[in-house]
Amino acid sequence: MSIIIGILITFLVIVLVLYLIQRLPLDAKARQIAQVIVIIIGIVSLLKYLAVF
Repeated sequence: MSIIIGILITFLVIVLVLYLIQRLPLDAKARQIAQVIVIIIGIVSLLKYLAVF
């Protein structure tokens, strides 16, 4: 049960950070780079919860 809660919290944090990046006054290229970095970090974090790494 704690694994599911950890995955949900991680997913919500990723979504929140992506939303906040959209609100920042950045140009399109910098915003896209920041989103890709957050998504990659999020995927790695989710894979840790699933015991892949």
